[in-house]
Amino acid sequence: MDIKQLKFLVALDETRHFGQAAARCHVTQPTLSMRLRNLEEELGLELVQRGQRFEGFTEAGQRVLAWARSLLAAEDGLYAEAAACRGQLVGTLRLGVVPLGGFDPMRLVSLFAEEHPGLRFQLFALSSEQILERLGRNQLDLGLSYLERLDRQHFSSLELAETRMGLLHDRRHFCFEQAQLSWEELSELPLGLLSAGMHFRQSIDHSFRSRGLTPQPRLESDAVHQLLQAVNAGLCCAIMPLASGLEELNQHLALTPIVDAHTLAPLGLILRNSAPRSALAEACFAEAQRLLAESPQP
Repeated sequence: MDIKQLKFLVALDETRHFGQAAARCHVTQPTLSMRLRNLEEELGLELVQRGQRFEGFTEAGQRVLAWARSLLAAEDGLYAEAAACRGQLVGTLRLGVVPLGGFDPMRLVSLFAEEHPGLRFQLFALSSEQILERLGRNQLDLGLSYLERLDRQHFSSLELAETRMGLLHDRRHFCFEQAQLSWEELSELPLGLLSAGMHFRQSIDHSFRSRGLTPQPRLESDAVHQLLQAVNAGLCCAIMPLASGLEELNQHLALTPIVDAHTLAPLGLILRNSAPRSALAEACFAEAQRLLAESPQP
């Protein structure tokens, strides 16, 4: 067994296609297939379900895949740790980000990139639960998520911002004279909302319910860009974070504050406590603390 075989296995999981996995790993498809069969023979297990095309992993394959990811993360961590010992910070920082947080993740990414030109970045749009799960499995270095019910024994956090809300609308289709809008006014509007279960949506639902209001969303989606398309088309208005900068995407958009509107929990940067913890994660977490101390909140 060698590390390349594990990389082939993970690439196959991420692409779900033998040819694409081979291209990502810069080998031919027959080479990738042969090396994976060699791995199966060495382990004495069938890992991949094969037919005319890739059909998924066996139950044993899923368990081996989890170990493969951990070992590859450990390899990345080892190289990053060695670079840190040389006074360098290199490698790929994996950052999980919740949709519609009230803090621009590019503030952090730009800071890290400026301080450490050798760094690369992977950003993943995930739910709060997915972020904590992947942090725990060492599939992410840091998470930008809500701090509600965070297990302080297993995770450290840095509070970044309270996420306040506004109504995003297209001036060509909706016009509001008020400086702020009430929840009662919002309940009468055609709204586009994130899908139920997501933290931002839970906060919106709580604000309506606590006032005895029951809105009827015209559109629900788990993708922010689809909400933006619907707003642009005049189909609905959308409740969005005030600090999102979404109103700057085109000249017709406006973001009007909502009275007493904020998420149920603040947004924060999350780092897992247990070892092995990457040098990248620790260094970037410390620099985020410095950023917050030196930079006023928008």
